[in-house]
Amino acid sequence: MASQYTVMGIENVPLIAAGDDLAAILIAAVDAQGLRPVDDDILVVAQKIVSKAEGRFVDLATVEPSPEAVELARTSEKEPCHVELILRESNELVRAKPGVIVVEHRLGHVLANGGIDRSNVEGQAGGETVLLLPADPDASAAALKAQFDAHWSCNLGVIIADSVGRAWRMGTVGIAIGAAGVAALDDQRGNPDLFGRAMETTMTCPADTIASAASLVMGEGAEAIPAALVHGIACGTPAPARTINRPKAEDMFR
Repeated sequence: MASQYTVMGIENVPLIAAGDDLAAILIAAVDAQGLRPVDDDILVVAQKIVSKAEGRFVDLATVEPSPEAVELARTSEKEPCHVELILRESNELVRAKPGVIVVEHRLGHVLANGGIDRSNVEGQAGGETVLLLPADPDASAAALKAQFDAHWSCNLGVIIADSVGRAWRMGTVGIAIGAAGVAALDDQRGNPDLFGRAMETTMTCPADTIASAASLVMGEGAEAIPAALVHGIACGTPAPARTINRPKAEDMFR
């Protein structure tokens, strides 16, 4: 565990459009800032710019709501087209109440509104554009890592971070929905505690913790800092972010 680390926001990243070479754009921004990543540094990238580069835009005007979506729209007081898209992106409806629909996303994350985002998404004339999560965030992180490692000749970790709410606490925090070259979980069971007793249940989530730390400099609105370079934390044993999702059989609340 590091006794200190630094988190540096990557500035002057242009607005990202579908088809952009996101890795090349981020490399240029990091280089222009005079930063030089080294082994075990971690580049945290906002999900939104990954989704934009991958063209994950949907015009709600093109979505035909199903009868199920129309009924759920009444319960949730949401637009039927929006609800239909939430259902398409989900494995399971967990809970719905006015203003929010909680689902298990097809990637395994349990979150509100299927991870579909309207904020900081450029609209299209004549419609309302929303943004979906990347199709495979772990694969997206691996692809970015390959280009970063080749350019800087080092072994980086890459985390794709999104902001989610939590069941019993107010506010959103950053979590890792994609990861490459970095530990997703750290199983400390069996390690001694301060008094030499073997820990029985302790598992930490470095990927989420790092994503949350990076979100403090990346912001949520008009900050225009969609990435951050984390230095001083060892990447650990690599594992994809999908391993963080708790299996449904162990979920006491479903």
